[in-house]
Amino acid sequence: MASLKDVAQLAGVSMMTVSRVINNAPRVTPATRQRVEEAIKQLHYVPDLSAQKIRGQANKPRTLAVLAEDTATTPFSVDLLLAIEQTAQRLGWDSFIINVSAADDRQRAVRELLAHRPDGIIYTTMGLRKIQLPEALHGLPVVLANCESDDPHLASYIPDDYQAQYDATHYLLARGYQRPLCYWLPEHELAPTARRLGFEHAWRDAGKSLDQVTQLHMPKGDDGYLAFASVLATHITPPSFAYDVVVCGNDRAAFVAYQQLLTMGIQIPHEIAVIGFDNLVGVGHLFLPGLTTLQLPHYQIGEHAARHLIEQWDKPGVHKLACPLLERQSIADRSGQ
Repeated sequence: MASLKDVAQLAGVSMMTVSRVINNAPRVTPATRQRVEEAIKQLHYVPDLSAQKIRGQANKPRTLAVLAEDTATTPFSVDLLLAIEQTAQRLGWDSFIINVSAADDRQRAVRELLAHRPDGIIYTTMGLRKIQLPEALHGLPVVLANCESDDPHLASYIPDDYQAQYDATHYLLARGYQRPLCYWLPEHELAPTARRLGFEHAWRDAGKSLDQVTQLHMPKGDDGYLAFASVLATHITPPSFAYDVVVCGNDRAAFVAYQQLLTMGIQIPHEIAVIGFDNLVGVGHLFLPGLTTLQLPHYQIGEHAARHLIEQWDKPGVHKLACPLLERQSIADRSGQ
């Protein structure tokens, strides 16, 4: 990371002059100011705000920074951010969050984060996705949480969506379910791709044909959830049912399934069962009957990412964390039928 001295040398001025330019002090000629600003831009220099705040303090606590793309503004990943904060506190570190609310805001957020000179950086996103690490963060102690990268040197911690859906499918089969209707999240995204593969592999491993299964992907956006109601109304026609379980891409889709099925007078799980994914924060336990779902391991992701940096783990690559099954009342045991 470039220093004030590096900027001064490149611009051919004193460090005091660089400081004056950064602080918009008077008595700096326009030509000198331009040279300094060009050197700052070329070196990707950011001022050390932490040094300004703690000068004279002998024992500066080490700091963990979180660069959060959308994460801090949504309820879905509250456990992830809480885990980072609590883990840092437990291990004697400070932590802070810089939120990125839009793609064109990333550069500003990175500058602000680096200005505090953190000792470790956790880059996290809302929804599993592949990211390209900002150039200014290359070579720094960075760990990815709930996202991954093509860079094999970076460590990332993500949910094991594939194994979770594989295990959940065997769970359904063991309870006698044979005719699923699957409504996955939008196609070509990381999580739904892994979940569908897990389902299909478990289904085939049980000696069953995918011809027995109806699989659909919702369109992107909130309209995809609204469309699910029409899908259910079209595919499910009482009193004879072509399907015995609805496999939902997430708990929001399961919420729509509950509304539509109950509106149609269909009893859950006695006539048709429902299974979700996520264990939606603040909502998952409110389904009536209780929704059987898979728990996204957001707390574990945040804890592992924080410990990776604080304890200096030498574990590059992608680390997948288990998504435990939460058994509630939306799945019955039909194995004896």
